[in-house]
Amino acid sequence: MARKSWDEYFLDIAEQVASRSTCNRLHVGSVIVNNKHIVSTGYNGSIHGHPHCEDEGCLLDENGRCIRCCHSELNAVLHAERDLLKGATAYVTHEPCENCSKTLAQAGILRVVFRDSYPNKWNKYFLKNIEVVHLPKMTASIE
Repeated sequence: MARKSWDEYFLDIAEQVASRSTCNRLHVGSVIVNNKHIVSTGYNGSIHGHPHCEDEGCLLDENGRCIRCCHSELNAVLHAERDLLKGATAYVTHEPCENCSKTLAQAGILRVVFRDSYPNKWNKYFLKNIEVVHLPKMTASIE
């Protein structure tokens, strides 16, 4: 069996991080990595001390997006040492929204690798100077 690539390895960790999410709508996890070392992780969940979606339900806006949660990318950036973010790669289970794209760009992230597509027409404006890689999960073939 071939050894996993670093991208696949860190995306697998992001999927484990997502299992901590408290949002009923979507479980998202992020891992920020610099020089093959994990700098920070984050998952989508409510503000400290506030009710969670799994307890009181999602708080949906007019577009059907849950606004109760802080997104995984934001939580990962907030929990990291700022200097370690510059030049890092963010591994995310889902394609970042426009706000997370701005957060990652502002933090100095130079590369974003994501597993599941979550198209957003605004991302291209905020990720224009960042390498973006979509790595869908490979399905095992049955022979």
